[in-house]
Amino acid sequence: MSGGGAGPVEGKIRALHRFGQNFLVDRGVLADIVGRSAAGEGDVVLEVGPGQGVLTRALLERGVSCLHAVELDERLRPGLEALAAGEPRLRLHWGDALRVDYTAFDPFPNKVVANIPYNITTPLIWRLLAFAYLGLTYHLYMVQKEAADRLTAPADTRERYPLGVTLEVMGAVTRVRKVPASCFRPAPRVESALVEIVIQRHHELTRDPLWSELLHRAFAHRRKTLLNNLRGFKGLGDWAGFLAGAGVDPGARAEDLEGERWLELCRALKERLALS
Repeated sequence: MSGGGAGPVEGKIRALHRFGQNFLVDRGVLADIVGRSAAGEGDVVLEVGPGQGVLTRALLERGVSCLHAVELDERLRPGLEALAAGEPRLRLHWGDALRVDYTAFDPFPNKVVANIPYNITTPLIWRLLAFAYLGLTYHLYMVQKEAADRLTAPADTRERYPLGVTLEVMGAVTRVRKVPASCFRPAPRVESALVEIVIQRHHELTRDPLWSELLHRAFAHRRKTLLNNLRGFKGLGDWAGFLAGAGVDPGARAEDLEGERWLELCRALKERLALS
């Protein structure tokens, strides 16, 4: 997805599949995004995929103190640079959102508001969560409906996955609204949803490689038990005994565990590895 939409340059840029571009053209949805973000004076906002600049303009109109916009598609440079030329609060960053050095952004954002390309939803959110410790604690994303299902899935459901577990223990995830395909040009083949993430605790969790490695290993094969997925992980020989000692049924599956139980398991594993 791209955040551009109806505006002076709409229709001049053809959406490209390789960039995951579908331009938002529904003004009502745009108003919902900006209103929900509550972006305003004092906020430094990050926008990924500004596209043709409609969400960009709306955020600037809200009076944000600074807006960082990251865009990969060079075809959009003339329009976005023309906008930035008359707006000193807008900082353009050209490149891949998965590789940009966000730590160099000054001032650093406290909010991200974006219609992100759906093909990078999971890796981008993982990446941006790592900056919670620097103050980036509010996220508002337009995502594919199926991605919203996974992000908000509770324990013991088939949609549960590592990122959803992580968001559960770091804060709150809310599905704000559904967004029909007709709200975009060209219309995607999937339905969309607006998802809000508020980070409230464990701000440095995604900077711990063991957390991510443990979850991804445990969820690697969904039909397998935790014992079968974790067997041999980190060179630990007796995973059955370790899981049982941590109060986890070795025959359970990864999606069965609540977030707090995952935290306890990760802490126990860290302690065990420190002793080995």
